[in-house]
Order: sequence, then structure tokens, then C-alpha cells
Amino acid sequence: MNIKSQFPRTHVGYGVKNIEATVEFYSKFFQVEPVKVKKDYAKFILEEPSLNISFSQSSTPIKPGHLHFGIELDDPEQLKQRLGNAMSHKLSIDEEKEVECCYAKQDKFWVTDPDGYSWEVFVFKEDINENDKANSEVGECCTV
Repeated sequence: MNIKSQFPRTHVGYGVKNIEATVEFYSKFFQVEPVKVKKDYAKFILEEPSLNISFSQSSTPIKPGHLHFGIELDDPEQLKQRLGNAMSHKLSIDEEKEVECCYAKQDKFWVTDPDGYSWEVFVFKEDINENDKANSEVGECCTV
């Protein structure tokens, strides 16, 4: 059996309160229009990073927590371009530079969608030997 060493595309799906607000936010953030929209469903396909993400409208409350999504970029220029796009659409942004967390140094920014899901857009700079000293658990620094 011949198995490829990489999966061709990641899929993420989750529930949202308002499909219209979600489509509006992600059209701006991803800079593409959804490939499918129904009264209670939307799907976006991204080529870079390769991602299939779908949203299903649900009346079930969204549970808060440390869940977030991330997009790692290859170089600082890409980060600057993505940040500029988010700013031009007046998305709420939390920018961080030279952040040391999760055993890495990174430049990044965060945006939060209408349901409170956070996206971390970052450039990895270097590995470090310690986690953020202000937080006692690994991953605590990786939340907005």
C-alpha cells in the first residue's frame, strides 16, 4: 500500500451562533469567499495553508476555554501583509512581538471571530529552552 507522507488538507469544523456574521468575518480574515453557503452552514477552502474549514450554525452555547487555531507563516513579510489585511478590515487585533512561549520565540497577532474563537497568526523565530515564566503550565501563554 502506498501512503503519502503528508495529508493533503486539514479539515476543521465547529458550531457558530450566527452564520452570516461568521461568513463576513472569515471572508475578510481569509481574503477568500466561501465555496458553499447555506442557511445554517458555510465552508471555506484555503490553498495556503491547505485547510478545509466548515461552520454549522447551532443554538448550543460555545464553551470558553483554551481552544484556538493557528496559522504559521514562513517569513515576517507574510505576517506583515496578513496583519495589514486584518487592520484594513478593522478586525480586533492583539499584536505581540518577540513573544517567548510554548518553548519558542515568535512574532504574532491574534484575531477573534464573532463566536470568540481565537486565531493566532505567527512566524516562528527560534526554539527556546524555557516556557513563559509568567505561566505555570505549557500552553497557558498561547491564549489571548
